[in-house]
Amino acid sequence: MTRMPSRISFANLPTRIDKLERLSKRLGGPELYIKRDDQTGTEWSGNKIRKLEYCLGEALNEQADTLITCGGIQSNHCRSTAAAAAKLGLRTILVLRGTQPEAPQGNLLLDRLFGAEIRWIGGDDYRDRRDSIMAGIQNELAAQGRRAYVIPEGASSGLGAIGYMRALEEIAEQERELGIRFDAIVTAIGSGGTYAGLLLGREKLGTSHEIVGFNVSADAAYFENAVRRILDEAGAYLDEPLPRAAEAMRIVDGYVGRGYGLGRPEERSLIREVASLEGIVLDPVYTGKAFYGLTREIELGHFARFKRILFIHTGGLYGLFPQHGEFAAE
Repeated sequence: MTRMPSRISFANLPTRIDKLERLSKRLGGPELYIKRDDQTGTEWSGNKIRKLEYCLGEALNEQADTLITCGGIQSNHCRSTAAAAAKLGLRTILVLRGTQPEAPQGNLLLDRLFGAEIRWIGGDDYRDRRDSIMAGIQNELAAQGRRAYVIPEGASSGLGAIGYMRALEEIAEQERELGIRFDAIVTAIGSGGTYAGLLLGREKLGTSHEIVGFNVSADAAYFENAVRRILDEAGAYLDEPLPRAAEAMRIVDGYVGRGYGLGRPEERSLIREVASLEGIVLDPVYTGKAFYGLTREIELGHFARFKRILFIHTGGLYGLFPQHGEFAAE
């Protein structure tokens, strides 16, 4: 077994659970609740910090002076990594997919403020070579006498998934405090680590929650393979094997829309509705798509067997601002 690193405590935990009273009434289906992981912090807000806390612990154990990771131009994970690195006095190198814009906005602006060094690569290279590119940068730094730690996209590694195994334990405790039980826990899937961690938590605690994921890119088959890989990696860090975690996988396909990070009018309409009814802002990349998928599945009667559903708000507020033109045009 690989030694479990000490967790670096950055996130504001536990995050609250709120009932979506008006939206539940409007949909006329299960009672909807939302777990506010968008409130884990300000600079590192969102789900990524739960996973990063374990990766950061391992990086410090290895005496790293630099973190290397990757993502899209508006990557919440990259922004969270850069913020946490600045707090720890580490350098950050971000490998971002795309072309440098004239004026940075949203997460990219924050990356710059946190002092991250940015390397730009094209979409094909990102898809096919991002891991080897990061390994090359790690070797480049080693030749300079520096020690770099590589964090995969979204911190979606076996180690990172432990963060959401612990989150499921947190949810179970909140259920006891609230005197309720959730039949299903729903999350967006963008790289697979959050979803894998929830599956681990379900298996570890022996709960009956149905863990439902809505993929916001690629397809269900892609993420089924990715989640299995993450679960296998996680086994190296666990005191006890959880070999059946993958058996509970349920990924709902069909809500990617125009593609990763590309919104549609119906998703933006839902973001407006949730904001006006509940005072909660979803983002157009992850939670907006997944929550749109959830509401459509409820309207279609596919979730009628559930009495209570908990949706994980994984953050992403800063990614909303670069898309202000699309919202203003409608």
